[in-house]
Amino acid sequence: MTSASRRTAAALGTAAVGVALWSTLIERRLFTIRRHTLPLLSEGTAPLRILQLSDLHLAPWQTNKINWVRSLAGLRPDLVVLTGDLMGHLEARAALLHALQPLTEVSPVVFVHGSNDYYTPHLKNPLKYLMEPSRLSTRKPDIDNAKLTSGLEKLGCINLNNAAATLQLRDTQLELLGLNDPHIRYDNVDAMRESLALVTSSSSSGSDAASASPLRIGVVHAPYQEPLGELLSDGADLILAGHTHGGQVRVPGVGALTSNCDLPTAQARGLSVWYDAHRAAFLNVSAGLGNSIYAPVRFACRPEASLITLEPAK
Repeated sequence: MTSASRRTAAALGTAAVGVALWSTLIERRLFTIRRHTLPLLSEGTAPLRILQLSDLHLAPWQTNKINWVRSLAGLRPDLVVLTGDLMGHLEARAALLHALQPLTEVSPVVFVHGSNDYYTPHLKNPLKYLMEPSRLSTRKPDIDNAKLTSGLEKLGCINLNNAAATLQLRDTQLELLGLNDPHIRYDNVDAMRESLALVTSSSSSGSDAASASPLRIGVVHAPYQEPLGELLSDGADLILAGHTHGGQVRVPGVGALTSNCDLPTAQARGLSVWYDAHRAAFLNVSAGLGNSIYAPVRFACRPEASLITLEPAK
């Protein structure tokens, strides 16, 4: 090997070590807020701010993440939407509820589950992860999802798993419709639509009809194309999802290498539009705040919460 080759090899080795240290020790702890503004409200109505939290993959010892989530109550959002994979460890439930408790004191909170709210993480082949999403579980659920759901509901959070709800926030009526996680095929569109029919009929009969149509928000953990299409066909104006981790490792200039579902990788993080021949809706896919404890890495993809301001069209 020539001296030039040795210098090149040494430089590449140094760069690789630097990337590894950055992605495992630094970037995955750089929590940030990604902000968007959408013109979805009726003329003359007050703006609304939605805080979306996804994929915390929380472990009990992650005090920095817990404290950062608790600090988000200072934003005083009008609505908090939790898009699943909140649990990252079998013993994380108490820590999770502690992290979310301040948010429940300042605004309504709604939630759907992700697969990691049923199954604890385990070591996976990263190459298989990049090639195709695994949607078949051979394990029995080992997280007590019933206790997790009960704990969230006791905090006042609204369960949108295959369900719907209505909320009046300032002068805007919201209709929220949610699906349980399509990644493990727990989504049930029929149940969601039955719930939506019940809450909308109850809302219209129990109060004076609003002059403006309600704003519909779809909530789902994994943004597979089929459930996105179902939420779109049910009139969602905005769809909120997580699951992808934004690719978790992104190549500068290229972007995500995988979405871990059939969503195009170009839409694996941030705001885009989901549409068919008849309708279109804004789609926000959060890159999330965490990662599996067996894959403690993020590169060019900082952990994030999304703060989405809804306002009238200008």
